[in-house]
Amino acid sequence: MKITTQQIDEAVKQAEGVVLVTPLQFSKRMSEKFHAKVYMKREDLQEVRSFKIRGAYNKISSLSDSEKKRGIVTASTGNHAQGVALSCALLKIKGVIFMPTVTPNQKIEKVKYFGGKFIEIRLVGNTFDDAVDASGKYRDSHNISYVHPFDDEETIVGQGTIGKEIYEQMEGKVDIVISPVGGGGIVSGIALYLKQKLPGIKVYGAEAAGAASMAKSLEENKVVELSGLDTFVDGAAVNRVGQLTFEICRKYLENVVIVPVGRVCKTMIDLYQKEGVIAEPAGALSFAALSSLRKEIKGKTVVCILSGGNNDFMRYPEILEKSLVYQGLKHYFLLEFTQKPGQLRRFLDEALGPADDIVRFEYMKKTNKEKGAALVGIELKKKGDFTPFLKRLEKTGIQYQILSEKEMLYDYII
Repeated sequence: MKITTQQIDEAVKQAEGVVLVTPLQFSKRMSEKFHAKVYMKREDLQEVRSFKIRGAYNKISSLSDSEKKRGIVTASTGNHAQGVALSCALLKIKGVIFMPTVTPNQKIEKVKYFGGKFIEIRLVGNTFDDAVDASGKYRDSHNISYVHPFDDEETIVGQGTIGKEIYEQMEGKVDIVISPVGGGGIVSGIALYLKQKLPGIKVYGAEAAGAASMAKSLEENKVVELSGLDTFVDGAAVNRVGQLTFEICRKYLENVVIVPVGRVCKTMIDLYQKEGVIAEPAGALSFAALSSLRKEIKGKTVVCILSGGNNDFMRYPEILEKSLVYQGLKHYFLLEFTQKPGQLRRFLDEALGPADDIVRFEYMKKTNKEKGAALVGIELKKKGDFTPFLKRLEKTGIQYQILSEKEMLYDYII
């Protein structure tokens, strides 16, 4: 199988009036920071606020009349579901959509809004793969078409229209494209088009740490399933990438960058505060990868795919928390205080610096014990204040334990 640029050209015509030709926005801040010309491909401006409408609409449009009449089924973590829902409503086709129970409510409500009477939502399991399993059984028992979110030729062709737009908008003058990777559909479509048009271009994927299924598969030279999955970057949290997307990525990708979740969170906040752009975690992945590609992008023209902006505002406290911890500005401790007057005052006077702030303090006095533990959260003005704080804390003689994000206790308490 070889997807051609002609197929992608035809998909563009098929989607006229449905898919928006999204703008390429120049980022002065990121260009100066990385000494490159950095552009944002604003897929968050689609009606469904992500690129997923491209693949979903192209796939469903390609079905025969009899297939359309029977309806479709799919699985999604949210964005693909919205693309499928809108496509079903526009084409007046019945669709059943399986989604993980952990899907943000904002995405579920949007799916209902776009699909209306044409779609039915079923929440199952905790991961995308659980939803895939359930939707596959439903497809088999009802003999209807499956609209795969990434591992399907027509879906990939639809996502490839992003590559065509980049090529035309940049008039072929682009050196590097960075795309988020979940199952691999968007990066495969973009790479297929651009590598055929511009053989010298470099295409990079960006995956979140804890969900780097494509990087792991490329490393082992075969599709592998992750034993554990961090679903924080929910739009790109896939245990197992597609076989088709894997083959395309193995052939065309320069590399896949694994990005720490904390850096993704910091990037989301920077995009909002400095560019006025609301990006979901997966939408910020390609920009978060820039720090890992400083040498490769210096002096180059770079396009980063802002794949979506469906972020639940209820998540922002957690996003801010992870960002501060990643930057070394927020730390948590278990402090063991001797149960006698003046212990807390000593900590405040002798350990805490003038710019340090206590953002959490939990302590329960136990009458039958000589010592008691307190959970203390400290926020610093700058990362370099941490070592001096620890030295002052050591001098007080107060016993302490630093809580790390990698510990089970951290997740339980924080």
